[in-house]
Amino acid sequence: MPEKQSGGKAVWRNPCSPSIMLATPWRALSSIFRAPPKMLQKRIDDQETISRENIREAEDIFLQHLKRVGLKQTEQRSAILRTFLETREHLSIDELHRLVKRTDPRIGFTTVYRTLKLLAGCGLASEVAFHDGIARYEHQYNRRSHHHMVCTECGASVEFFSQKVGEIEQEIGRKHRYVTTRHSFQIYGVCEDCRKKSNGRRIV
Repeated sequence: MPEKQSGGKAVWRNPCSPSIMLATPWRALSSIFRAPPKMLQKRIDDQETISRENIREAEDIFLQHLKRVGLKQTEQRSAILRTFLETREHLSIDELHRLVKRTDPRIGFTTVYRTLKLLAGCGLASEVAFHDGIARYEHQYNRRSHHHMVCTECGASVEFFSQKVGEIEQEIGRKHRYVTTRHSFQIYGVCEDCRKKSNGRRIV
């Protein structure tokens, strides 16, 4: 059951690891696209919603990147960026395409694909690989560094913060005389629900 409610969201806290939390919007995205149970990858943010000011700042970062690569800002790219920033899910290209079509039905799949690549190029998005082989993206603007733990049986995932992982990154960077900029860290395992359903069957 939810421990508390805030801003229209139910928050679950892991009793064994209080730093691990899941925040799920009550008005889920299921009305826009359907996914198998537990396959919507949940995520957490320091802020429940992104402010208009932050969206404008992100748009400026994107605009500067487009200028560097010789491209122009368009209404469709802007719509894709805003939709992406306002979404609290790990989205596949197809899922984001379905979302942005509600704003502008003329936006094509290829435009969404190319825009996501551009967003990743300027640090506003990063690709997250889960066990099902489908590339998903999450926005990185004004977010704390975080990591993922993924169930290899059902695909459920949690995000968690760990200062120690960041410290290890810095330590290894110093050792090899690197200036580190980012890292990717994921833990794979089997969630409690899947272990219960295994009925004693060994899960590898």
